[in-house]
Amino acid sequence: MPIFLASYYLTPWRFKSLLILLFSYGFYAWWRPDFLSLLVGVTVVSYAIALSMEHAATDQRRSRLLAFGVFLNLAALAYFKYANFGIDSANVLLTGMGFEKIEFTRIILPIGLSFYIFHAISYLVDIYRREAPPARNLIDFAAFIALFPHLVAGPVLRYHLLAEQFRSRIHSLERFSRGSLIFMVGFCKKVLIADSVAPLADAAFAVAHPSLADAWIGAVAYTIQLFFDFSGYTDMAIGLALMIGFVFPENFNDPYTSKSITEFWKRWHMSLSNWLREYLYISLGGNRKGVFRTYVNLFLTMLLGGLWHGANWTFVLWGAWHGGILAFERYWQEKHGPSRLPGWIQVARTMLLVMIGWVIFRAVDIHAAIAMYKGMLGIHGTALTATMSWQLTVDRLMVGLLGILLIYAMPRLRSMVSNPLRWLILPLFLWAVATLSAQSFTPFLYFQF
Repeated sequence: MPIFLASYYLTPWRFKSLLILLFSYGFYAWWRPDFLSLLVGVTVVSYAIALSMEHAATDQRRSRLLAFGVFLNLAALAYFKYANFGIDSANVLLTGMGFEKIEFTRIILPIGLSFYIFHAISYLVDIYRREAPPARNLIDFAAFIALFPHLVAGPVLRYHLLAEQFRSRIHSLERFSRGSLIFMVGFCKKVLIADSVAPLADAAFAVAHPSLADAWIGAVAYTIQLFFDFSGYTDMAIGLALMIGFVFPENFNDPYTSKSITEFWKRWHMSLSNWLREYLYISLGGNRKGVFRTYVNLFLTMLLGGLWHGANWTFVLWGAWHGGILAFERYWQEKHGPSRLPGWIQVARTMLLVMIGWVIFRAVDIHAAIAMYKGMLGIHGTALTATMSWQLTVDRLMVGLLGILLIYAMPRLRSMVSNPLRWLILPLFLWAVATLSAQSFTPFLYFQF
């Protein structure tokens, strides 16, 4: 990053996009150089199809080009992300019926594939809908797809929101320092909070028959870990982008203070929620085809959104869980109007539903999720097991409580923070750097998606 930033600010404006592209490709290829060809292929094909759509003689031709472009992108996603899942599921059926299972070489999932495929699809749809003109400069478009702050785990961005920034953006000490501050806050979220409570979640989900205490401590720990890990990554991405002049939209807006699941999805991973609404829910018909179809579209959108997160039946069920609740809330709102319960009860109810969903989201398979649910009901006993008791240290417990405090005090703290208090982030950041250097490898949770 220091080498990139020094090079970036020494490079003339007309070459900055090219520099971003080269460094982003180098960043992406560091793990697997061969997967860079897939990223380049998706970029070039999407760019060419968008230009072809602009010059298409008829709307029918434009529709066919869009369908072809979306098909190619989804085909790449399906092969690399879902082929293993599909064959494994087929083998379960085949062996259950007494047939030989299919032998195959397992396919490695390229990092960030889900995100840059979504970027490419949204670009093609925006061009088709004439919401934005196609990119004229292949370098700018390729730099948008590969832009390293958001390349591997989002936020999910739309090209037309950044197209103007590739043509002109502000570089200033104020913007750079604000980006540095946001980056450091995100880094501290990840290292000091998410990584500190992660062993509690890992231990609980590893217990074969978790007790009541095991299961609830694990569920709460994962709820804290996932928020600070993913929002920390997003802060780092937004901060890095701001350091080179790009303004990304916010991706989290205090989601754990939501009073309904509907509100939760307006506050959690907002860039993905907006993408699903704009390109999936609306494409399915949205609320334009009657009340019942609206419920079905809500359910299907979340079901497919769950499957997007990973090739596992746990993600399908997690999507179905949220889709079913969204449909029910829509029905209840139309029949009975807004809830009259006190706000804190609505928040607590929403968080219970969210945590129940996070259990199956985190579990390695359905059997592990069922074991956790049984534990949460006390079926396996109530006391801490030996596996969990030695993991529940004072420092982890304190960090977990601090995480909860920050989640619910953050809206007020944000308005109270003054410039002198911002200097506190620097020693915390140095502490986080020292902590990271001393611990084992802890990747961001969303890298697996």
